[in-house]
This record gives sequence, C-alpha cells and structure tokens, in this order.
Amino acid sequence: MPLQFIMHANGFDLCLGDRCVLSHRADDPAFEIGTGVPDMEMVRGNFRIADDLHRRLPLNCFADDNGAIRLWNADQPETIVGIGIDIDAHHARLKIRCTDKNINRMWIAMARDADESFWGGGEQMSYLRLNGRRFPFWTSEPGVGRDKTTELTQIMDTEGLAGGDYWTTNYPQPTWLSSDRYAVHLETAAYSVLDLIEADRVAVECWKADLDLELFADESLPDLVTRLSDRFGRQPPLPDWAISGAIVGLKDGDATFDRFDKIAASGAAISGLWCEDWVGIRQTSFGKRLFWDWKWNAARYCDLPVKITALSAQGIHYLGYVNPYLAVDGVLYQEALAENYLALHQHDDSPYAVDFGEFDAGVVDFTNPAAAAWFSERIIGQEMLDFGLSGWMADFGEYLPTDVRLFDRSDPMEAHNRWPVLWAKVNADAIASRGKTGEATFFMRAGYSGVQAYCPLLWAGDQCVDFSRHDGINTVITGALSSGLLGNAYHHSDLGGYTSLHGVVRTPDLMHRWIDMAAFAPVMRSHEGNRPADNLQIDSSDAILAHFARMSNVHARLAPYVRALSNEAVATGLPLQRPLFLHYDDAAYHDIQDQFLYGADMLVAPVVHADQHGRQVILPDATWCHLWTGQDYARGTHPVTAPYGQPPVFYRKDSAHAALFASITEEFGE
Repeated sequence: MPLQFIMHANGFDLCLGDRCVLSHRADDPAFEIGTGVPDMEMVRGNFRIADDLHRRLPLNCFADDNGAIRLWNADQPETIVGIGIDIDAHHARLKIRCTDKNINRMWIAMARDADESFWGGGEQMSYLRLNGRRFPFWTSEPGVGRDKTTELTQIMDTEGLAGGDYWTTNYPQPTWLSSDRYAVHLETAAYSVLDLIEADRVAVECWKADLDLELFADESLPDLVTRLSDRFGRQPPLPDWAISGAIVGLKDGDATFDRFDKIAASGAAISGLWCEDWVGIRQTSFGKRLFWDWKWNAARYCDLPVKITALSAQGIHYLGYVNPYLAVDGVLYQEALAENYLALHQHDDSPYAVDFGEFDAGVVDFTNPAAAAWFSERIIGQEMLDFGLSGWMADFGEYLPTDVRLFDRSDPMEAHNRWPVLWAKVNADAIASRGKTGEATFFMRAGYSGVQAYCPLLWAGDQCVDFSRHDGINTVITGALSSGLLGNAYHHSDLGGYTSLHGVVRTPDLMHRWIDMAAFAPVMRSHEGNRPADNLQIDSSDAILAHFARMSNVHARLAPYVRALSNEAVATGLPLQRPLFLHYDDAAYHDIQDQFLYGADMLVAPVVHADQHGRQVILPDATWCHLWTGQDYARGTHPVTAPYGQPPVFYRKDSAHAALFASITEEFGE
C-alpha cells in the first residue's frame, strides 16, 4: 500500500493506502509543544531520568501556505511549528521545525489499529513485541537484574542506580515496525519515548522540537527490513575466520596459552583467541577490570608478538579489547591531554573525568575530528591492527555525561545518544585505513540510529550468568531479533553470560545451555565474565569442555550456510537471526521471542529455562526435519526432547542447503 499525504481545510492526513496513520486537525491536534528542564543523574553509566515540565500546548491552529504547513497555539501565535513534506509511495519525511528555540518538548499522537503489533526500538532485551508498554530511547548501562520486583535489581539500585528496568538498553533506537507493513523513525538524537500503553494510539515524546518524522512502507516485512537497512547502513560480510570456528575468550595473562592449548587439544574447532586483558589488569571490588591504556602490557603478556605470530601460523586469529575512554593514570591519556583531545568541564578548561568504579578516565572528544582521527590511527591503527590484532571488543559508548563541554559545542544531551555511532565510526575508519574491511572485525554493545553503517557485529552486552527472565540467557534471543529488524544483520553473545554479583554464579546447566545456543549464532565466542575465579569456564570440567568441542564443530560445519546468509545480508540487509513472523504471516507468531529462524531455512529453539530437558517448539507452515534425528515434523506445536548437545533445531526439508544439514545429522545426530 502506498503512502499518501492528504491536505484538508483545517489539517492533514498521512495515510497508508486507505488507512490513516497520522491525522492532524485544529480541533483535534496530533502535535503539541512545550518546555521542560531535564533532571538527570548518572552513576557509572546508569541514569535516573525525570522531567521538570513547565508547559504543554496543543497546536490547535493550522494554515496551509501552498503546501507549507504552519501550526501554532491560539494563545501563543508567535511560536510557529512548520512542517515540510517529502513523500513518495514508500517513504515520507515530515521536517518539523519550530521558530522558538526555547521550545524543547514535542508530543505527537499517531493512530493505530487494535490488532496491530509493533517491534523494534533498537536492541530490546525484555520484550520483542512492544505493545502495552512505554520505551524511552536513551543509551545506558542496561542494569543488573532489570526487574524491579527482584531482590538483585533492588540491591543494585541501592548500590548506584544499577538495577535497570525492562526498557534500559545499551542500544536504543527510535524506530519501530508495524505488522501493517510500515515503519516509523524519529531522526533525532534527543531523548525520546515511544508510548504504546493505550490501545488506540501511538504516543511519541521528544525532548526537542526540531526533528524529522519518517515513515517507510513496503509490500512485505522482509522488504521493509531491507528498506530500513538501506536507510541506516549495511554491514560488510563477516570474515571467514569469524564464522568458521569458535573464538575462545581467556584473560589469564601468560597462563592463557597453556589453557588455550588444552582447549584446542579437546578437538574444538577454534578460529580465534580473545584476550581482553592484553592491556593489563586493574583489580576492583566489582572484579577484574582492565587497565584502560590501549597498548600491549608486556608485564601481563611477556612475549605476545611472538605468540600472535605462532597462533597465526595455526590459523588462529588474535583479538583484544578497547573502549573510548583513557585511564587518567595511563600514558595515552597524557598524549590526548597534550593535544587537547579530551572533553572538558562546562565552566572551565579542565578535562572531564568519569568515575568508572574505583578509577577515573578521560573522555576522548569524538566531535573533534582531529581527536577522532588520533584515536583511530594512533590507538586502533598502530597499537592494535599494526600490532597484529584481527579483531576486538569495542566496549562502552553509553557513558557520555550530560554536563560535558564538547569541541563542536553541541548539546551533550543530544551528543549522548550519538556517541555510540561516533565510536563505531572511529573503529570502522581504522579498519578501512588498513584496507581490512571485511577481514578484521570488531563487536559493540552500544548503539543508536545509524550505527549499522559502521558496526560490523553486535554483541548482547552483559547478561547475568543465569536464566532470569529480564537479564539472563533468554534476553540474547530478544536482543538479536529486535535489533535485526532495524538492519543489524549480525548478533552474538558472551557464551556463559558476564555479570556475576551477589552470589549469582554460572551453573553447569547454564553453561551447557549457553554452549548449545551459541553454536547457532553467526559468531560463537566465550567469555570468562567479570569474576572468572568464581565461575565455571569452558575448561572447568571434562564434560563442559567436551560439550564445547562438540558444538564448536557443529558451528564450524554450518559455516557455508552462514556465509550464504552473510551474502544475503550484504545484498538485502536481512538479519541472520529472524523472528518467525518475518517470513510467516500469522499473528500467533508476533510474541514469540524464545525461538528464531536462522535464515529462512533453519529454526532454532534453545532451552532457556533451568533444569529442563525438552520444550514446546512452534513450527510454521513447512515440512521441518529435526537436525539430530532426521525425523520430519509438520506445522504445529510439538514437544521436543533436548539433551545437552541437541538443542531443538530444525531445517526445511526443501532447503537448498538440506545436504549440508543432513551431513550434520549424520555426524552429530543420534
């Protein structure tokens, strides 16, 4: 159905076919403006956000000056909101601008059908279907627990606003898709909110009165996802090495290599060794933290260049870690300070130091092109790529304080959400400068609109090492599906989870289930977590190591299929992990977030609850073949047994890749 704009004597309609999506009338205005003062508190990337609202005015007057729309309030006629319209059948852009720069709030009311479903919102971790809830868009730490009813979340809130909630996420994005085959995007970096609580309308709030409201429409949801990928950017293909074996994460200094040899000797298919501690360790009460001076720490890894060369000869790629901040007691901080590359306090020229929990770090000011180029070349280019790293975790990006002074004098309340995109560009530019786009890679947890153009691979952030509903293993699936609908083709997680606090530790059951799930992601990467000594690792027992070895080989055998999906992603922007409704038009699938399509030809239903050895699996319309037994299944809901090493996985019997899948059945099945 095409988009169309219809002008009336006292307002206008924006329609999708014969269905009105946005309707404004002078006596029933869709737009309101106001003023407010944000009330913000940040504690180590966790935010308390409130609004001191001063006024809110409906725009109840309308004029059409030859297609140039003017809106205002009858009691304040000097303040004009102008709306310019660019529209074709598939895309509409409303350019909304206010003449009074003191106006810093806008509300927009859009129409919705009672049975309409909505998804998107960036990387949402708790809910795939957004209906019935309110979603603020503000990049931050997601929190620990993320459920205000739980003791863990309450403890973390008391310790520094760190409990989080269902909507808190490293990667928000004010873009949402409708089951009616259209999508809406707010082109703004200001704090904004999508409110879907009321059943008859979509309410939008933005802390800025100048923004673009974009609508996209297409004939199918896959085509709509492609259209969004065209809009926000497309990732390069994943490197062959990143998908052809597991990436083992160890942070044990020189002892890492003996442990790595033991893991390799298990028969595991390994393509990478990831050592985030290559820069050294700082011990804190939270656990082992890294020393944020982004260069090789010879005291922790005494002979690392030789080791990297030896690993390369075995076909093993070496990966490290970096983030956009510099510890004030590091060498690189002094270099940045001397060049005036650091963000400053608002009222003097002193560098702004952020408390990261028992140490402070400076903020490299990426609004300064020279500072961004310095970080890209001096740190990532010279200290990492030239040193021999093939990839890295590009961590953080969410912590820009809202009271800094930036080089470009932009409002830090808006720069905050843009920061992950600037950070991703710094990393991508470094790789491009060495001609290694699609060969070297990095992975990020933070994001915002447009990060798709620079970040080649997302990871799900810092899950708790448990099965909890809002912060455990299951949130990885929701994060992959929600972000994938917005053009983020590649997603993966820390195998085993990351956050271990207040007695929450990995169980053998969790490790086995995460191993099973990780094998069916584009990248399979383990992580030791924030407290390695307190938690099980992939080499903690013979049983866990044998299971990891088995599933890493399953992951490696899927590489030709993953390569085909990666090629499809490059061409169309379609994600590798997809909700069922993307290919099967059935409202019964709109809420499903604990299983997914892996491409169009494979369905994966991980076990994401503790101490369960089977689950109900929903199969859409096709003949599906069980990967481990070869048994055929028809459409419907089926009980499926799931011992460790055999998570419920099915493939379409008519798939062009059926021979590959059947070979896995023959080698690894019953």
